[in-house]
Amino acid sequence: MGDWYTIGILAGVGAAIGVATAGFIRQALVALVVAGAAALLIGFGFGQWDEAAGGVAGAACGALGAGPFVAGALRRGGTRGGTATLLALAALAGAALAFVPVLGYLEAAAVPLLGARLRRRSPDTHAGLRTLARD
Repeated sequence: MGDWYTIGILAGVGAAIGVATAGFIRQALVALVVAGAAALLIGFGFGQWDEAAGGVAGAACGALGAGPFVAGALRRGGTRGGTATLLALAALAGAALAFVPVLGYLEAAAVPLLGARLRRRSPDTHAGLRTLARD
């Protein structure tokens, strides 16, 4: 099919790696570096530098986009292991969908957009604390 197809696969797989890594590693910067390194190795193993660059870009999108989801789940009482398991399963489904032409690119673009939407919708403070602040 061509390079565009394999770059799309690696971008989608990289996004899936980033999502899974964000679930397992607490610090966003460390998750970003680990996901980028894993995607870089897979990219060079699977193809050339352009596939590796697509994988790294997808991993960055996945790790940064999943960050607000992980933070929100943990803030609302979710466990670390449960959140990591759910994100790993979602990443597995995302990696499988990356093999459909063009969906790898869309997946890499959609994860940060969904993360930005979650970040924008999250409240700054808990509504119950406003009544205590009036005293």
